[in-house]
Amino acid sequence: MNSEKAQKIYKVIMLIIITALISSLITAVVVTEQLTSSSSIKSIAEGDGTTGIETTLASIRTLLEDMYIGDLDDEKMLQMAVKGYVAGVGDEYTEYYTPEEMSQEYDSAMGNFVGIGIYMIVNYEEGTITVVEPMEGSPAAEAGLKENDQIVSVDGEEITPENVSEMSDKIKGEENTSVKLGIKRNNETFEVNIERKRIEVSHIESEMLDGNIAYIKVLDFDGGTAKEFKSTYEKLKGEGAKSLIIDIRGNGGGVVDESIDMLEMICDKGSELLIERNKAGEEEIIKSEEDPIIDIPIAVLVNGSSASASEIFAGTLKDYEKATIIGTKTYGKGVIQTLISLSDGSGLKTTTEEYCTPNRNKINKVGIEPNITVELPEGITELTKENDTQLQRAIEELNK
Repeated sequence: MNSEKAQKIYKVIMLIIITALISSLITAVVVTEQLTSSSSIKSIAEGDGTTGIETTLASIRTLLEDMYIGDLDDEKMLQMAVKGYVAGVGDEYTEYYTPEEMSQEYDSAMGNFVGIGIYMIVNYEEGTITVVEPMEGSPAAEAGLKENDQIVSVDGEEITPENVSEMSDKIKGEENTSVKLGIKRNNETFEVNIERKRIEVSHIESEMLDGNIAYIKVLDFDGGTAKEFKSTYEKLKGEGAKSLIIDIRGNGGGVVDESIDMLEMICDKGSELLIERNKAGEEEIIKSEEDPIIDIPIAVLVNGSSASASEIFAGTLKDYEKATIIGTKTYGKGVIQTLISLSDGSGLKTTTEEYCTPNRNKINKVGIEPNITVELPEGITELTKENDTQLQRAIEELNK
């Protein structure tokens, strides 16, 4: 009996050591928020140092086997142990994904969605999740979710600053399963059950405004955004567009490469588009490799929910004076995460680089100040062209 118990303890310890990258060699596929089409491969080798985690877990395992009246699920316990270990880093963007969560994260980055179909902003400091917009025809739209709805609970668990990252992941899930969301709208709070489905995602909304002003709203920078943006622009230009409004308000970012690809359509070939700095202080400068195709005046709309890849896009255009940035200061997320796939299908996402604009302006915790600051009127429940003061100011600037 003692021999069997010792073998179980040894097995759990070894799995934790392997998965947590404490003292093993793991070959991993690295997919950054840049997520190029051919992912680079790298090996991660850790030192031989130990931390006492083995002894602690072995002691706890012994107590549970001796005293806990239920069954022990080794796989689930291992996953939760690693989640807690990684959470101890204290970085809001660093987390461990189970194999199921890793699959969802990768599909999301590539633009393949299974879920309720919303664009949302997660405020890690305040512990809030706000609906930016439900996707057209999505389960969320059919359930009646609206812009600015605040999600306050997931499956009955209240959202707090401590669990907001976990809760945002919990909203996602497998196809044909349901999630119960607590929604706060104005002064009313209610619950709604929504079935998760496979979502056909469009990253772009567009129309031609009066005065031959092309309007393109970029909803996110997930996989395929730049290609869709290019085809949309070319269509509008063919219809006679003389100027362009790019709306990235509420765009929380996504794949950095998509933002870079869009910048290459506007900035001169050879221009520095992004400066990345890693832990060792080494810099990588990303330059435009293409001739620009957009040669008409541009205004870019931003707000406090424009983050990450959106800030790269707006900050670079501002530095080169390729567009007039209008709205309010952006969110201030100037760091890049690397998504590492482990051998068992699980994954680790961690902050690996900080970036700045071509003029070396810091973005993280700072944000991008617009060229022209315009607030939306207070008390608006539904934004229209007529009451959208930021959009109207952009039209005014382009008509000068």
